[in-house]
Amino acid sequence: MPGESIVHVVDDDLAVRQSLSFLLASDGLAVRLYDSALAYLDKMHDTIGCIVTDVRMPGMDGIEFLRELKVRGSTLPVIVITGHADVPLAISAMKEGAADFIEKPFADDVFLGSVRGVLDKLAKTIHHQQQVAECRSRLKLLSERERQVLDGLLAGKANKVIAFDLDISPRTVEIYRANAMSKMQAGSLSELVRMVLQADEDRAA
Repeated sequence: MPGESIVHVVDDDLAVRQSLSFLLASDGLAVRLYDSALAYLDKMHDTIGCIVTDVRMPGMDGIEFLRELKVRGSTLPVIVITGHADVPLAISAMKEGAADFIEKPFADDVFLGSVRGVLDKLAKTIHHQQQVAECRSRLKLLSERERQVLDGLLAGKANKVIAFDLDISPRTVEIYRANAMSKMQAGSLSELVRMVLQADEDRAA
């Protein structure tokens, strides 16, 4: 994940941008620098990574920046850097969706830990979304009868009950069940149930 990630540093202070750029690069992370929120928004495009921004900046401050990112549908996590006097602003930023805030002055390991933390969380979210998408694609491969058998299994019904409900033999239910497991690439019945429930829960959400 880190190799694919870009950390976007948004700060009007050149020294801060250069310092954070060096620190992130030394930890193996790709970095892009912007001297204002508007500069980022002008070049904004889909990437995997996160945004690091100061809460106080001329033009558009960190709070306004977060609101505009939300309006534009950005899903990148945002880490807000704040001075001691700006902690109330940082808390406001959290309410606007910031993933974390770091108070100046901060140790290098604290900053890198925050960045790594949000990137790891993002990686897990993306992985989960990919799994759900794959599960939904596989569900579409099931025949109507295979899906009926699967629904019966999800309802906790025994093969004999499913067979009675569908007016087919228990042996035929086993065949449809095996076909469904094969198409869903499930190694066990419990895995099959977990995959389908996960996809259904995400659709409901």
